Amino acid sequence: MTGIGISPLNIATAYFDAWKANDIERVRPLLADDVDFLGPLGTTQGLHDTLRGLGGMFAMTEHVEIVHRWVDGPDVLTWFQLRTRKTGPMAIVNWSHVENGRITRIRVTFDPRPMLG
Repeated sequence: MTGIGISPLNIATAYFDAWKANDIERVRPLLADDVDFLGPLGTTQGLHDTLRGLGGMFAMTEHVEIVHRWVDGPDVLTWFQLRTRKTGPMAIVNWSHVENGRITRIRVTFDPRPMLG
């Protein structure tokens, strides 16, 4: 699924499809080795740490609903609703930067208070 010919939109779509399926291994080929993640609940650096962090989030997710997506060159913003066993729905924005068919940077923003309470 990766490669220079794959669009950032296709990569972002595959990422969220894997999340909906709770299949973290489908995300592995979508991420660059040096991917980094920054969000309200933590940060990660590198493929293995990022997969571990995302895997925890995937496992606690009950439902992901894409509201809208914007694409600007290598950058994809995905506005979505997330529901977990304890919270939801929560409005979240994910900004993925894609280079050479792989996500190199993920930035997430949302109000984490429902998850922390």
